[in-house]
Amino acid sequence: MPVKEKVGVVISNKMQKTVVVKVESRYPHPIYSKTMIKTRKYLAHDEMSECNIGDQVLVQECRPLSKKKRWSVARIISRSSLIT
Repeated sequence: MPVKEKVGVVISNKMQKTVVVKVESRYPHPIYSKTMIKTRKYLAHDEMSECNIGDQVLVQECRPLSKKKRWSVARIISRSSLIT
C-alpha cells in the first residue's frame, strides 16, 4: 500500500522535534459549485528540528509516534522568507 503524502505549511515549531503543519484541500460545493477550502492541522515529526514557521513541507504518514503524531516531515519544499 502506498504511503500517504500531503503538502502543507508549518505554522508552529515550538515543540521539541515536532511541528504543526496546516494542509489545505480545495473542493467544489456540492450545490453551488463554489470552491471551498478545508483546513486541517497535523502534528509531524521533525527529527533535526530544521523546519521554521512558514516553510512549505511534504509530510508522509508513518507509524504512531505519540498520541496525536502520525506524520513525519519527508522534506522541505521551500523555505520561508521570514527571519526567525
